[in-house]
Amino acid sequence: MVTTIPQTPNTPIQSVLIVGNYCHDVLLQGGAVVAETLGGAASFISNVLTGLSVSFHLTSKVGVDFKYPVNHDPIVVPTSKTTVFHAYFDQGYNENAHQDRVLKRVQVCDPINPSDLPDRKFDFGMAVGVGGEILPETLERMVEICDAVFVDIQALIRAFDENGTVKLVRLKESGFYHLLPRLKFLKASSDEALFMEVEEVRLWCCVVVTHGKDGCEVYWKDGEMKIAPFGANQIDPTGAGDSFLGGFVGGLVHGLVVPDAALVGNFFGSLTVAHIGLPKFDLRLLQRKCMLSNILQGSELCGSLCWKLGRIKEEVQTRKVQGTCWLERRDDE
Repeated sequence: MVTTIPQTPNTPIQSVLIVGNYCHDVLLQGGAVVAETLGGAASFISNVLTGLSVSFHLTSKVGVDFKYPVNHDPIVVPTSKTTVFHAYFDQGYNENAHQDRVLKRVQVCDPINPSDLPDRKFDFGMAVGVGGEILPETLERMVEICDAVFVDIQALIRAFDENGTVKLVRLKESGFYHLLPRLKFLKASSDEALFMEVEEVRLWCCVVVTHGKDGCEVYWKDGEMKIAPFGANQIDPTGAGDSFLGGFVGGLVHGLVVPDAALVGNFFGSLTVAHIGLPKFDLRLLQRKCMLSNILQGSELCGSLCWKLGRIKEEVQTRKVQGTCWLERRDDE
């Protein structure tokens, strides 16, 4: 079974490396611009980890036109422009697009090279590209410097047609398939999971498939488990999967076992869809989420959002998450 080492109050929070470019996101409906926001999986994930008081290093590239203030400075490429995505919410559904929107990459920044990564070791690495910026050799370098690597499959299987519309290719054809045995977790949405053989991939690494309002499922070599969702009033789905992954890894960093960490991921994903752009994860917002109130009660809250994530185990029990056991960590796995 895969578990994590519990953290004590005197144990320093483990280090995390996030790799993925910041973007400019433009939301359109009816031919009109609805909103312009900071985008990119790295922005949503760093937002969650900051809220959970997890230290991290961010490697991200932007162009000279980057226009948003951020807490972790990106690498500015003087000869490039920032990646820009247009999200169309009224163009219907096709087999390679999200059901809720059609994404187009209208501008692209330089890819992230292995030499752009810091020359140090990390406990956790997160490969979360959205515009094709993560190269196979970059992911291989992450595996070398990070003890456990988490990958969002969109970083591996996204392709772009002549108009910049996001298409998906099969994982086996992506150029990354040979690295799967060296990964710890691969996260995919239910749409993206159709482009890989889950039954095969789960033999190499743990697979987490998100189902939006229906929560998520975790697959490992010898079993699987469904994790209950949190209710949400969806306004914009952008970044929900990214926030899920941030909450999931944040939970593991704080010492939770995988099912409990996945529940944290579901929680942050539910908060994100209720906002346009990056949500603010403050105490008042969490207190308004009645389903998490029993986790927060009695916790010592220091700074932005330091709460006892271990209490989430009680929530797991009350939600009667299916499954009777989890993986135990073994030295050879």
